[in-house]
Amino acid sequence: MFVTFEGPEGSGKSTQIKLAHQFLTELGVPVVITREPGGTVIGDQIRETVHHVKNTEMSPVAELLLYSASRAQLVAELIRPSLEAGKVVLCDRYADSTLAYQGYGRGLDLTMLNDITGYATQGLKPDLTLLFDIDVQAGINRRTIGGEEMNRLDLESIQFHEKVRQGYHQLAAFEPKRWIFIEADRSIKAIQQEVKVILKSKLGL
Repeated sequence: MFVTFEGPEGSGKSTQIKLAHQFLTELGVPVVITREPGGTVIGDQIRETVHHVKNTEMSPVAELLLYSASRAQLVAELIRPSLEAGKVVLCDRYADSTLAYQGYGRGLDLTMLNDITGYATQGLKPDLTLLFDIDVQAGINRRTIGGEEMNRLDLESIQFHEKVRQGYHQLAAFEPKRWIFIEADRSIKAIQQEVKVILKSKLGL
């Protein structure tokens, strides 16, 4: 099973995916954890470039293609082989992030994005997507207060991040059977418990 964790900045998805990985490992489930962009040596090099705060002149199309290149490498090198080996794959962001950020956020054509993403992934889609939903300002405040390193996209305007969040809601509405909303403005423990219940149900544990 291929499970992706999505959400706006500061939603806590990166914390929850690590806890989910630990939970499944303790149950003896063969599981792989990865992230986007990155997850491979090549992908991590791309991540450094696309997220660097000094790269302010990067065009939306260049940004899209860099994310897609990282994704293509991750699918070919790690995700698809892991799924074929019978492992559960947990991925911190995937193709839906491109639709939310570069599509709804940047305003790039969604049909074009779907075509490029489909080519990069060779049509591989998640079986389940958990959307960690949180008020945009609350999410940004979390990252700021937590002293986390802010990347180039984190530093975009509140208006940009509002569009991203709305985009996620639209994407979930298009495929309600794949997406599950999780209210992210709660304690880590409460969210973790909900994620455990969801995963146990979906995996038949």
